[in-house]
This record gives sequence, structure tokens and C-alpha cells, in this order.
Amino acid sequence: MFRTVNDQPTLWDAILPSELLVLPAELARVDALLDDSVFFAPLAAYFDARIGRPLIPVETYLRLMFLKFRYRLGYEVLCREVADSISWQRFCRIPLGMRVPHPTTLMKITNRCGDAAVAGLNEVLLVKAAAGKLLRTDKVRADTTVVEGDVGYPTDSGLLAKGIGAMCRSVARIKTLGGASRTRARDRRRSAGRRARSIASKLRLRGQQQRDQAQAAVRRITGELAGIAEAATRDAARVIRNARRALRTATGSRRGRLHQAIDHLESVVGRTQQVVAQTRSRLAGDAGVGQSGGQPA
Repeated sequence: MFRTVNDQPTLWDAILPSELLVLPAELARVDALLDDSVFFAPLAAYFDARIGRPLIPVETYLRLMFLKFRYRLGYEVLCREVADSISWQRFCRIPLGMRVPHPTTLMKITNRCGDAAVAGLNEVLLVKAAAGKLLRTDKVRADTTVVEGDVGYPTDSGLLAKGIGAMCRSVARIKTLGGASRTRARDRRRSAGRRARSIASKLRLRGQQQRDQAQAAVRRITGELAGIAEAATRDAARVIRNARRALRTATGSRRGRLHQAIDHLESVVGRTQQVVAQTRSRLAGDAGVGQSGGQPA
């Protein structure tokens, strides 16, 4: 249910010393700016005005998001800092004695409205505040010196090795978060790296006969790398399947991190499978398939 403003102040607010009622200069100016109801309108479309559980007041949500955006805080750190500061509680229009919204509540509202909507509101606020000289934004100096360097063209073997490494790291992260902790998945980074380095040594050979032998060896080793990548994707698929089950019992921020890690692993698996398919086509003599240009990691 959509709510715009907080309830009446509590008794504790009425007995606060006058010194604690004054906001810092910057927050006071932003507080007055956020009183404009124009900032409520973009969020009203995502919630019903009569049906559903009561939402935290939009004025509180907007001010919390401003603090998060202005000081680059995470959700948990933001809520902890607001709970420890009377001036920040007053800025967020949270009556003294009332609980600060939980980080997961802010995450759910942000996910429902979309990061773009929240970022857009903050950008508009900062632009208006800067235009009205309500706050000073940081100045950034950029060094535009250009240094000449060699172009590192992607190769099938290099992309396969990167894909294997990215999958192994993602699997380890999922296991650390408690997803698919009993699913067996072999770390194949050492074997992949050893073969990738052997390709580099073969390419340094000189002479026509040696170059022909090197090319044959490179094709063989690249095929072995493709096989290792295929085995790694099978392990990753099992980890993804079992980690999805662990999501049912995960709660709080761990659930969000686990969901993000699973999605990342799925993306890496898909890209690696594409590189494997292109590599197999090249090794089979398909002249229409060139070097892979995407990076699995």
C-alpha cells in the first residue's frame, strides 16, 4: 500500500533538546528540496494506494536512498548508520523510537521499482541541488595520456582457459555461500593453464618444419582445452541445479548474493559453450568460423 509521509512524531521527539533538532546544513537544504511532491510521482505507479501491506513512507525511502547514493553506502551499512545517528533519523523522517527499515525492505522496493528509477531520482535531485548551489559536488581530474601498446587478439585457447577459470571461481563462490556445497566439481584451472602455456612455447619455434609441427601441436592442445572446458561446464551445470534448490531455504542478504552468483555462473557457462562450439568447428576445418571475440569472464 502506497504511503507518502510518516505518522505523527512520537513523545520522544517532543522532549528532544533543541540542539538535536537542527540538521546539518547540507542535509537541511536537501530535506527542504525533497519536500516537493514531484519526487513521489515516479514511485506511485509501482504500488496500489489502497491494497497490500503498508509500505514505508516514500519520504523516508527517498531520503534513505539519497544517503546511500551520496555517501556510497551498502544497504546494511546505511541502515546501521541511520540507526546510530539521531540527525540522520530526523532527516529520513523516522520518528525517534521507531525502528529503521530493514535492509531487505529497501532492496525489495528498489528491485520492484528498478535501479534505473532510483538512480534517475538521485541524479535529478543532485542536479537540482547543484544548480541551486545547495551542495558542492566533487571535481574529478582525468589524465588523458595515451600510451602505445600491442593489441592482444583473442584466441580460442585463451578464451577457453579464461572460461574454465571463471567457472571454477564462480563455483567456489557458490559453495562458500552454502549453495551445492556437497556437489563435486573439480578445479581444472591448473590443467587448463598448463596447456595454455604450452601453446605459447610451441608458437616460438622457428623453421618451416618446426612451424608445421607446432601448428599440429597447437590444434591438439586446443582440442584438449575444449574437452576440459566441456567437463567444467558439466560440473557447473550440476552446481547450478543443486544451488537453485538451496535458494529455497536461503534468507536475507545471503539469498541475494547466492542468486547473483548462480546467474553469473549460468552466463559464463553459456559463453564458454559458445566458445567450445566455435573451437570444435575450427578444428574440424570450418573456414566460415573465425576467432571467437567474446570473453567468457
